[in-house]
Amino acid sequence: MSVVPYKDDAAGKKSQVAQMFNSIAGKYDFLNHFLSAGTDIYWRRKAVNELKELRPARILDIATGTADFAIESLRLSPETKVTGVDISEGMLDVGRRKLTEKGLANRIQLELGDSENLPFPDNHFDAVTASFGVRNFENLQKGLAEMQRVLRPGGKVVILEFSKPTAFPMKQAYNFYFRHILPVFGKLISKDRAAYTYLPESVQAFPDGQNFLAILTQVGFKNPTWQPLTFGISSIYTAQK
Repeated sequence: MSVVPYKDDAAGKKSQVAQMFNSIAGKYDFLNHFLSAGTDIYWRRKAVNELKELRPARILDIATGTADFAIESLRLSPETKVTGVDISEGMLDVGRRKLTEKGLANRIQLELGDSENLPFPDNHFDAVTASFGVRNFENLQKGLAEMQRVLRPGGKVVILEFSKPTAFPMKQAYNFYFRHILPVFGKLISKDRAAYTYLPESVQAFPDGQNFLAILTQVGFKNPTWQPLTFGISSIYTAQK
């Protein structure tokens, strides 16, 4: 059974995830930076650097949320607008306001869309990215297969996702923080306890590391790589089509 935010709700994971992000959208950026002590900014920058050599003209950012990764990807100077898709209208609204404030609305296009049923043709994008989003897919393999479908041959996927540290003492410190500290601050600030209880539960359930590389291969990606960051708290995964 997949991990869901609201355990007493009969709705499927996809609709629950949309509901959860709609609920916390206004506080999401602040909590992201606060709860990670700003490390999430460094992680995104490092993930975008994986695309420097490719110099992609067309970039699709999956589960774009408030568009932080899409904004970071502008450092690659793509020839066309970066496209971001997300199932949460609340997150997209925050993202659109951010783009307007930064004067970037003409460089990034945000669309409501289901990552497991992307509204784009085959072989369309040079690069497909996802930052802390694939963990929330209702059907992980289907979502990854869609990313592979819309990527052009020779294109590259870059996925940034939480992972589980394995070495002492980081493993113990990480687990304590995720289970006891993060949910308390998450509830206080976002007023949605389920969202920040779901986060550690979804990380624990996610098939990270070599297991995720195996899934990327199963759906058709080539040359998958895995790069742990910050003692294994998060990881960058790359692969080609």
